[in-house]
Amino acid sequence: MTAPAEFPDVATVQEALSGRGYLADESLATALFLATAMRQPILLEGEPGVGKTQAAVSLAAALDTPLLRLQCYEGLTASEAIYEWNYPRQLLAIRLAESRGETLRDADLFTDDYLLERPLLAALRHPGPRPAVLLVDEIDRADDEFEAYLFEVLAEAAVTIPELGTRRALVPPITVLTSNRTRDLHDALKRRCLYAWIRYPEAARVEAIIRGRVPQAGDVLADQVAHAVSRLRGLELIKPPGVAEAIHWTGALVALGVDLLDVAAAERSLGAVLKYDEDQQLARSALDAVVGGR
Repeated sequence: MTAPAEFPDVATVQEALSGRGYLADESLATALFLATAMRQPILLEGEPGVGKTQAAVSLAAALDTPLLRLQCYEGLTASEAIYEWNYPRQLLAIRLAESRGETLRDADLFTDDYLLERPLLAALRHPGPRPAVLLVDEIDRADDEFEAYLFEVLAEAAVTIPELGTRRALVPPITVLTSNRTRDLHDALKRRCLYAWIRYPEAARVEAIIRGRVPQAGDVLADQVAHAVSRLRGLELIKPPGVAEAIHWTGALVALGVDLLDVAAAERSLGAVLKYDEDQQLARSALDAVVGGR
């Protein structure tokens, strides 16, 4: 398939994402361009907080198309991800029929009227004209069985509902899978996907992201937070802060009325950037260096 008119080249992807507040480097923009052009799923991996989920959100916004998100977790089942039957409504229909002296057959109860679409089926049934963006978030948290089933769905762009038959995609979605690499994914799934590893961006890019996402913050504060976060990642932390934490920290500082980041302001607001007590204690012992000059 050819790329949608909105994305004739990689530069257009970068520009479109930037217009939605997401600054993608050329490598990531190229991977996303190929995902839209080839209608091939893309797997985004990287440390938590580097912007994997936001990449899919911004891509959907750039395409002006629905984002359908499936949050994965241990024990996630196919029915929870694809479809369920609206049992309360079916029961109500049975009671109404009984009150009228009628009898409903299974074929009367198992129809589209009683079908509850979950993200996978909703993405396949999206009518277009542009494809929906299907975000399968944190696929590494799901069980192996679900991962294997997901591979089949992605490979065929279809699901089978026993009572209704096979439903094929009207407009195949652009599928973005994210993983924090808490476990290795199957090679079969990886072979089906394009791949991009999202690294922690350099301080200058983080500063630009902060200015776009927290416009109330001055340039000086955005610069200070970007470099402070970079220095925090140099400590031996349990959970180093990513871009998301940099944005949250800046927002907290703005809410506190802080214009310049100093040791006192950093200590007051550490809970916005570090989420483990051990990390906060370690950071407090090094705050002079964290908020100091470059």
